[in-house]
Amino acid sequence: MGYLTTDKKKITVKTLLKMKAEGEKIAQLTAYDFTTATIFDEAGIDSIHVGDSGSNVIAGNADTLPVTVDEMIFMARAVARACKHAFVVCDMPFGSYQISKEDAVRNAVKIMKETGVDALKLEGGVEILDTVKAILAAGIPVEGHLGLTPQSIHKFGGYGLRAKEQAEADKLLSDAIALDEAGCFGITLEKVPAQLAKKVTESIHGITIGIGAGSYTDGQVLVYADALGMTQNFKPKFLRRFADMNKCMTDGVQSFMSAVKDSSFPNEEESY
Repeated sequence: MGYLTTDKKKITVKTLLKMKAEGEKIAQLTAYDFTTATIFDEAGIDSIHVGDSGSNVIAGNADTLPVTVDEMIFMARAVARACKHAFVVCDMPFGSYQISKEDAVRNAVKIMKETGVDALKLEGGVEILDTVKAILAAGIPVEGHLGLTPQSIHKFGGYGLRAKEQAEADKLLSDAIALDEAGCFGITLEKVPAQLAKKVTESIHGITIGIGAGSYTDGQVLVYADALGMTQNFKPKFLRRFADMNKCMTDGVQSFMSAVKDSSFPNEEESY
């Protein structure tokens, strides 16, 4: 029996590594607020990712770059308060770890102290290895992120598939092994060929979480607004919608409006 159905104890790094060893897939969704995270946690989700994608989903920005450390703390603190079971990972936002190791450790400690999350996630390979090691040395669990790294969107020039060419694929595998050997408990692989993700998954001790990386990774993550059908115009190949919350919420709003306008809400039983 799986953790999703039988074990409601708090999931830890040790749990995630055990799941990989036993072949149990890891289910992860994003969340950015207490109410949503409570629903996901009570549903039994293995992990919640407080992504810098909150810049898009919550703030309406075109990319992830504008979100700040304090804004990530605000979202992550709310999610961590909700989670009695799920493992909570928080992104370190753009600019919080690229300037210097010292700055990165300072921001990492601040996020951990002020949120109560279980781990942090950073984008990049060997270029940030010394920074990753410094954060790990501070006693903070770290997850890597390779492939399409949205904080580098202006460098890439778009959100297309990464590591199609052999040289980039070789570098990604090398980066993954280096991050794993440094002590990262896992790596998110975004928008890379499935066979490359399979090779990475088989080559490292830590877990792999895929988004647009095929089915061979140890787990999968989706942005909840996409997975649950709140967004309508975002239709990448890798996305499957598991609910139609846009319709559900639209119907609910329209029912509320109708009840208000015809004075059927509140009724006598709903009045003091």
